[in-house]
Amino acid sequence: MKKLIASLALGLAVLGYSATSFAEDAAASAPEAAPVAAVAAPEAASAPMAAPAVEAAPAAATEAPAAAAPVPNKGDTAWMMVSTIIVIMMAIPGLALFYGGLVRSKNMLSVLMQVMVTFSMIVVLWFVYGYSLAFTEGNAFFGGLDRLMMKGVWDNAAGTFANAATFSKGVYIPEIVFAAFQASFAAITCALIVGSFAERMKFSAVLAFMAIWFTFSYAPIAHMVWFWMGPDAYASKEVADAMTAKAGWIWQSGALDFAGGTVVHINAAVAGLVGAYMVGKRVGYGKEAFTPHSLTLTMVGASLLWVGWFGFNAGSALEANGFAALAFINTFAATAIAVLAWCVGEALMKGKASMLGAASGAVAGLVAITPACGNVGIGGALVIGAVAGFACLWGVTGLKKLLGADDSLDVFGVHGVGGIIGALLTGVFNAPSLGGPGYVADWVTAAMVAPADYSIAAQVWIQAKAVLTTIVWSGVVSIVAFKVVDLVIGLRVPEDEEREGLDISSHGETAYHQ
Repeated sequence: MKKLIASLALGLAVLGYSATSFAEDAAASAPEAAPVAAVAAPEAASAPMAAPAVEAAPAAATEAPAAAAPVPNKGDTAWMMVSTIIVIMMAIPGLALFYGGLVRSKNMLSVLMQVMVTFSMIVVLWFVYGYSLAFTEGNAFFGGLDRLMMKGVWDNAAGTFANAATFSKGVYIPEIVFAAFQASFAAITCALIVGSFAERMKFSAVLAFMAIWFTFSYAPIAHMVWFWMGPDAYASKEVADAMTAKAGWIWQSGALDFAGGTVVHINAAVAGLVGAYMVGKRVGYGKEAFTPHSLTLTMVGASLLWVGWFGFNAGSALEANGFAALAFINTFAATAIAVLAWCVGEALMKGKASMLGAASGAVAGLVAITPACGNVGIGGALVIGAVAGFACLWGVTGLKKLLGADDSLDVFGVHGVGGIIGALLTGVFNAPSLGGPGYVADWVTAAMVAPADYSIAAQVWIQAKAVLTTIVWSGVVSIVAFKVVDLVIGLRVPEDEEREGLDISSHGETAYHQ
């Protein structure tokens, strides 16, 4: 724990220096560095005003015809609704079964409950205030309260709906669809953390921590990475700097994160690692066998995660277009090669490849390709997947021993290591010279960066600062949140209840009957 706090303190010092350079560079260079493929925020300045503009037209008719509200593309809207559905499937039942199979049978239902109830609670909090904090105009770190209780997303009297921006000028989707899609991201991110302290934490403490962490870590990091004013806000060069200044802090820096390497995986992994330290090790850890009770369920869960991840990654394009297809095929390829890489590494280390290893390799590949999926070419995706397979295998073996934490289901070893690998290598393989698409250099004209102007070193440094920001922010919030919950509720169950199993002691039921 002392090592963790020291690392966070060092990170804060580096961030202090980085903040100065961010502030100096944002106005001059950020518009040119804005990523082509991060998750778009609703246009706080113009898109939500589209529906009311229709009502104002008759009053202005004597002077000039009012511009018609943009009409969302039906194909894009349908694709985003399908993507949302399969992301929900990733969590319930996908993640729940993946985690459930990895714990001992006496704790199976406790994990399913923690995942399902966490997911449900975060969805509610998202629609109450989380969406507004993440995806409305505020400052560089937090959004405002314009969408509190989803206010203004539709006019029930007129039957009109506010729109959310995509990445193409003049192309929109209904804002309620965008909000639902992002709700599934927020909910599964919090559910991921469950794996780090599985089998020993109080159910009430889990929910209390999740509510605090969601509010002060997930929502602001989502705002920092993904909020911007949308492509149509960049109407001329004269307003470009002002529009970029309204975006999130990490977006302004030019960091590329297509679907959540920082926001989802690194963010959750750091929270999980802090939790593993602060909740403490399981009774008997290092002395008793903690073998998965059903690798069959784990394999089923991993497969559902793989399928659902297509909605997670390809859906983050916000349109049914070529970049969605690129994210789709990269998710397919990177995951497949990560499975092979993990199996090869495991065979070299232990003499045999295992089902647990194959399932873990799949998740490692999915995690690593998340920030890169729409930002790299297919060759780059294969390299990222292969590196992630080997790196995450080390993360759950060598690194885990170095950290000395009882991260029950290896959340940091897979999501932390994989997320960092993916975020950094995005800066490498986004380069046009390496088959990547590059980024939008000018949102006014939507011109892409010239291959000769792309600096791999500069982009990797930008990516590294985004990673460091996420680690420090999530780490600090997590320490405070766990401490508050410990003081008010207490973090873990009594030893006798832990030995009995949380299914019976916390929920009064069992997953299996003899």
